[in-house]
Amino acid sequence: MPLKKTAATRRAVEMEIELPGTPEQIWQAMATGPGNAAWFVPTIIEEKVGGRLEFQLGGGATSHGVVTVWQPPHRFGYEELGWSGEAPPLATEIVIEAASGGTCRVRMVHSLFTDRDDWDKEMESFETGWPAFFAILRLYLRHFAGEPAASSRPMGGFGGDPAAAWAELTRRLGLDGARPGERRDTAVDGAPQLAGTVEEEYRIGDHQALMLRLDTPAPGIALMGAFSYAGKSHIALSLYFYGRESAAVEARESPRWHAWMAEQFPFT
Repeated sequence: MPLKKTAATRRAVEMEIELPGTPEQIWQAMATGPGNAAWFVPTIIEEKVGGRLEFQLGGGATSHGVVTVWQPPHRFGYEELGWSGEAPPLATEIVIEAASGGTCRVRMVHSLFTDRDDWDKEMESFETGWPAFFAILRLYLRHFAGEPAASSRPMGGFGGDPAAAWAELTRRLGLDGARPGERRDTAVDGAPQLAGTVEEEYRIGDHQALMLRLDTPAPGIALMGAFSYAGKSHIALSLYFYGRESAAVEARESPRWHAWMAEQFPFT
């Protein structure tokens, strides 16, 4: 839902999703470091109130914080410090509730306690950024829950607007016009190979993305996206490999994709 100003000094963004699995499975995926790395970004979480938290966002960027709520398998909370310049700490709470049919309802709330509107746009961007990652989480829980995982997030820049960045990215990867259910392969025009089934495509605001469930070079998930941040267009590939060989596959494939991104979409 849109940004809410629920009190004179509180701003909040609330999202609710349904996920397959038990509360314990979803807790492991959302409240532990290895779990977050399997669908979001490499993460460190000390599993206790007061524990250290760190999200490694790619491109050398990190977000640090502290665990504020630890009630497995239902409530997890944390505060991120310095998440956006001089912004106050960003508080996040995740509530997991069992539902019917082997699913759970998950509510995530981001709260910022301030009477200034300096960071409203960044908070509103959570609603465009999270849905693609929630789709990865849903696919991970359905097909790969609990498997060893390794991930990588090559990133690049683009001089035009996000729509032009998306058109150029999909063209160079042979993904232009891709639709759910199709099998696609990125090994065109010198790009490294990712091949699999198109699962979903997104267009939320100026954020566009496409998700593949991979069978080559290994079982996994790839999310390709273009979006604007801080007034500039960015491109990101979020790559997740699963299974006993996942670390070896990531170690081999990640340098190829970082090199390709640096050549095709260098940051200026």
